[in-house]
Order: sequence, then C-alpha cells, then structure tokens
Amino acid sequence: MASTTDLAAEPAPLHKHPYHLVDPSPWPLLSSFAAGALVLGIIIGAHYGSWWLLYLGGASTLACMFFWWRDVIRESRTPGMHTPVVRIGLRYGMTLFIASEVMFFVAFFWAYFHFALYPQHVSGAEVAIWPPKGILTFDPFGLPFLNTMILLLSGCTVTWAHHSLLHNDRRGLVLGLLLTVLLGLSFTAFQAIEYAEAPFKFTGGVYPSVFFLATGFHGFHVIVGTTFLLVCLLRAMKGHFTAQRHFGFEAAAWYWHFVDVVWLFLFVCIYFWGAGEIAQH
Repeated sequence: MASTTDLAAEPAPLHKHPYHLVDPSPWPLLSSFAAGALVLGIIIGAHYGSWWLLYLGGASTLACMFFWWRDVIRESRTPGMHTPVVRIGLRYGMTLFIASEVMFFVAFFWAYFHFALYPQHVSGAEVAIWPPKGILTFDPFGLPFLNTMILLLSGCTVTWAHHSLLHNDRRGLVLGLLLTVLLGLSFTAFQAIEYAEAPFKFTGGVYPSVFFLATGFHGFHVIVGTTFLLVCLLRAMKGHFTAQRHFGFEAAAWYWHFVDVVWLFLFVCIYFWGAGEIAQH
C-alpha cells in the first residue's frame, strides 16, 4: 500500500482517468509476422532442411522484442503514464504469466511421473522399471547439486538487491544484480557441461525425452531470466529505479524466484527421486 507521501509525489495522469491508453505502435503487428515466420521456419527446417526462414524469423522476433520493450521502458519513465492503477494491472499480468508458466512445467512433470509411476506404459520396454533398463543416470550430488546451490545463492543475491533498492542503497542494488547475473551464467555453463557428459542421448527413448525437455526448457527459462536481470542491472546503473517505482525489477525478481522453485522440484523429482544406476565419469 502506497503511503500518503508517495501518492502526493505521483505525477497527475495525462488523461481524466488513471488508465494508460497506449500510443499507436507497429510492434504488435510486426511481432505477429515475425513469430509466424519463426514457427514456419521450424516446420520448413524440420521437413526440408532449409533453415534460412528460421534464422530470419528468430532475428525479427528478437528485434521486435527489443524495440517493443524499449518503448515500454520509455513509457514507464514518462510522468503520468504508469499510474498506480496501471502498475497494479502490470502486477496482475505478471502474476498470470507466471501462473501460465507453472502449468507449462506441470505438463512435463505429468509426463515424467506418468512413466515413472507406471513404467509398464513405456512402449517396447522389456522390464517394467524406471528408469528403463539400460539407462544410466546422473549422480544427483555432482553437477546437479552444484547447480542447485548456485540457484539458491542467486535467489539470495536478487533478494539482497531488492532490499538494497528499498533502502536506497544503489551500490548494494547494482552489486546484488551483478552477482545474480553471474550466477545465472554459471548455472547455464554447468548445465551445458552436464549435457555434454550425459550418459544418454535425446533419441534414446522416453527417459531422455522427458529429461531433456524438462531440464532443457528450465535452462531456457534461466537464460531468459538472466537476460531479464541483465537489463535490470543496466537500468539500475542508469538510475531508472526508485524505492517507490521499480516494477520492472520486481517482475524480474518474481520470475527468477519461480525459476529457482522449478529447479528444486526438478532436482528432487528427477535427479534424486528418479535416480537409477549412476553413470561413472
């Protein structure tokens, strides 16, 4: 709840209502075409081996994201645009987005537990066991445990950065965000090493499929979250955030904590509970 002082410091809305009417923008239409080219490029590449449309669609999508979000940042720093009512709407939107991401990962966990609890449903399996016969798994207390510690520590550093922002400690904000970004990059690097040393391949059956899909999409979310926090770091260095107005950073912190929680479930369920015969490296 904003204090009376904070509300008094709020600039007056640009209109006779507290809502934000966005200016005409080319990015929604261009983003639709770019995303369509990206999906079509995946289809053409998978069927015919031609990848140029995929690269074009990917580059166009990234460009639209950059320019669209640049405009949103400019709007957020324009007095009278992002009123308290608008910021509440942004919070609702981010909350619903994270809820949709939760359901996205529920699908992967559903697939994993379906075969883990009912291994007789694995097509072509000689013996109804999980992991399937012949699959060697990771030692959960090797790289997976190290990555768990890295993500848990990154949750602490991003919370430190948030606490520093609330107390107008710019140095703590920048240092906390910098450490969080470095920890995110470290996680991605160690996961790449883990994949390179994996004792099974993606096409090795149902276990590798659900493993790489679940952990791979989580890794993708770590990359997205790291990029999100890197942008917040650059904005923090430019002084964009104040103790009263910092929803961009707050949204990044929510997203990062979500990524942390999903990894804890992955570590406990797939690496630890679902471990079979450990591969020797």
